[in-house]
Amino acid sequence: MATGLFESPASADLLARETVTDDSYRALSGVTVASAALALLSPLAFLDWWLAVVPLFGLVLGTVAVREIARRPAELTGRGISLAASAVSAAMLVGGLGYQMYVYATELPPGFERLNYAMLQPLPGDPPTAVPESAIEMGGRNVLLKGYMYPGKQQQGITQFLLVRDQGDCCFGGNPKITDRVLVTLTDAKGIAFSSRLRKIAGRFEVRPTGAAVLDGGVLYHLENASVR
Repeated sequence: MATGLFESPASADLLARETVTDDSYRALSGVTVASAALALLSPLAFLDWWLAVVPLFGLVLGTVAVREIARRPAELTGRGISLAASAVSAAMLVGGLGYQMYVYATELPPGFERLNYAMLQPLPGDPPTAVPESAIEMGGRNVLLKGYMYPGKQQQGITQFLLVRDQGDCCFGGNPKITDRVLVTLTDAKGIAFSSRLRKIAGRFEVRPTGAAVLDGGVLYHLENASVR
């Protein structure tokens, strides 16, 4: 009997399996990978409102991936991963927004009002040091203001500092305009440590222009008897 004319059943079965394996190969969808990566980052939504875009995009990409795989089932795989990524992103989106709403609702001390930097800006056409009526009306009231500490030489035990509008002003060598500065004086003599994170400061708001010799440039606005929330 000539060798090689017939193949053993085992050889034929192995060849068949190899053929099936080659024919059934499917690539993992790139959109699936992206949705999974965003799902892993989606807990960032608990840190700030704007970070909710992370799970939102994760949910969108997960949905797109599922549809893409359904249209091309012979070419793409990863449906289970996409569904899981979408579920995680959706949960983090809802949870993160819910948490931020809770923080917003409970962060204001009793008897305090919210103040923001938009209320401190001069009206169009007014001089840059003009105090708007919206700021004057808040004078003498207890307010909560959010901002960033302007960096100085002291890093610990800080009892007085400038609270500025954004990190571009406070952390990268910028000189914030005078209506973006609020001079904070804390009641706690121990003070606080410098931080580049967003600060929530509660205190009595005062409009009192102070000369240029104070804290490099002067201020119009003060938060006195203040505490960090």
